[in-house]
Amino acid sequence: MITYQTEDIEMPAIKKRETTEWIKAVAATYGKKIGEIAYIFCSDEKILEVNRQYLGHDYYTDIITFDYCEGNRLSGDLFISLDTVRTNANQFAGGDYDRELHRVIIHGILHLCGINDKGPGEREVMEEAENKALGLLENKGFFPENA
Repeated sequence: MITYQTEDIEMPAIKKRETTEWIKAVAATYGKKIGEIAYIFCSDEKILEVNRQYLGHDYYTDIITFDYCEGNRLSGDLFISLDTVRTNANQFAGGDYDRELHRVIIHGILHLCGINDKGPGEREVMEEAENKALGLLENKGFFPENA
């Protein structure tokens, strides 16, 4: 089951049913099933608090993924800073907030599937996996043209 929650911020305008089906489809390509996944959309200040408290990191980030997976069942809490998503959309994604938000949404799932992005060559593998997953949405006309 996938839940979408907010903490100190408004819920983003995402198509929850379609997004959930997409997440399940991407997980299935890695031989995984969805267990309990909680997306918590929050502000920069909240994600900084979580980063400091649980990871000992003193910086902002777009997503923090807590992995509770067992076997092939994906479970976890995924905190996403909508402030950082918006900043990154403007800096790196040509201002396409919806596309950047969905990139971050699937980024956490890809981590739960075992894809890392910190070591040598791993970032490129993650980006390729993100782009492949986003392509599934594009093929369904999920993102408006030239957005």
